[in-house]
Amino acid sequence: MSIIAVRVEKPDDLNVIIGQAHFIKSVEDLHEALAGASPHLRFGLAFCEASGPRLVRHSGNDPDLVEL
Repeated sequence: MSIIAVRVEKPDDLNVIIGQAHFIKSVEDLHEALAGASPHLRFGLAFCEASGPRLVRHSGNDPDLVEL
C-alpha cells in the first residue's frame, strides 16, 4: 500500500469534508442526508468507485459546487 498526499484546491470560504466509503450508493445516501439537514445548505459531492471502471459519481444542489 502507498499513501499519496494530494492538495485540495478550494476557495477559502468553503468547508470541505473528505471521507472514504466502499459502497456505490454512498453518493445517493450522502445527498439525501445533506439535503434533509437544512433547506439552505448548498453542496456538491463526488465519490470515486473502488472497482470496475472506477467511475466518479457526483451529485449536489449547487452546480458550481458540484463542478468544483
